[in-house]
Amino acid sequence: MPVSTFSSPVRTGLIGFGLAGSVFHAPFLGADGRFDLAAIVTGDAKRQDAAHAGYPQATIVATTAELFEKADDLDLVVIASPPGSHYGLALAAIEAGLSVVIDKPFAATVAQATELIDLAERRGVALTVFQNRRWDGDYLTLRGLLDEGALGEVYRFESRFEWWKPQGAREWKRGATVGEGGGILFDLGSHLIDQALQLFGPVDEVYSEVSTRLPSAGADDDAFVALRHLSGVSSHLWMNSLAAQKGARFHVLGSTAAYTKWGLDGQEAALKAGARVTDDDFGVEPESTWGQLGIDASLTTVPTERGDYRSFYGILGDALTTGSALPVDARSSLETLAIIEQIHGEHA
Repeated sequence: MPVSTFSSPVRTGLIGFGLAGSVFHAPFLGADGRFDLAAIVTGDAKRQDAAHAGYPQATIVATTAELFEKADDLDLVVIASPPGSHYGLALAAIEAGLSVVIDKPFAATVAQATELIDLAERRGVALTVFQNRRWDGDYLTLRGLLDEGALGEVYRFESRFEWWKPQGAREWKRGATVGEGGGILFDLGSHLIDQALQLFGPVDEVYSEVSTRLPSAGADDDAFVALRHLSGVSSHLWMNSLAAQKGARFHVLGSTAAYTKWGLDGQEAALKAGARVTDDDFGVEPESTWGQLGIDASLTTVPTERGDYRSFYGILGDALTTGSALPVDARSSLETLAIIEQIHGEHA
């Protein structure tokens, strides 16, 4: 069935106003005139006050039941709640005839994700996954270098998300189990594996090391994943919340040159610090953290492309109003989820 399109602005409900909802979704919805952030769901009193202050036009409700009672007044639901709730909420939204954005991880199992995709197709509603790291400035820069052939034939891709949090994750993350989509492999692995697949294609071999270091953690907090791509590239991916010294964000080896980049994309940190997505310098990385291309004896500093999380909702706005392609094809997230599911099965 063809996907329904809507007149602008697209009436949108946002479920969750924690880090994901308040930092990664609401600011971008609020900055794009094709969306009307009409309702926000949060049961936390402080978050309700923050939502009222930041988005006074939105109706603030405490429960998803209240939101779905008003489904006829909405076109789109953005699910930014803990991963264990993604499947049930997406199912309810699709059955209510609403288009859906699901924050990563897409779902806890491939079976759940496939069911949601199939149901959305039958109901003629859009379903997409918020893989915002496809618009990190460093990733966009690396993609451009690969397109130019600047490294020759790439044979190894190293990618890391590491930080030092010996106190553990936030409370809900700390207690979330693998069955609920918890753990660092679901959290950061959803980004790292997705980026590797986008850059180098499907894989035929997976090796992994998965550990739980903190006794208080409900799932893994330290993981390493090695992928052998059909293209011949080997991807080595690290995700660790207990890294007292961080490794390079990217270290990519090719037949004629290498590219090394340190530090994380700055869009999240800027938003947490109070930046607006409409600021002239939003997404611009300082020269001090640009990466280097070449051979040790002859290195060239490569300006980092501007990070552009706005593109996700820009492309989504086009898709929902004109019928063009969605920013992330939900089926493209199935391979990432299948790899994570395989790894957890091997370490169960």
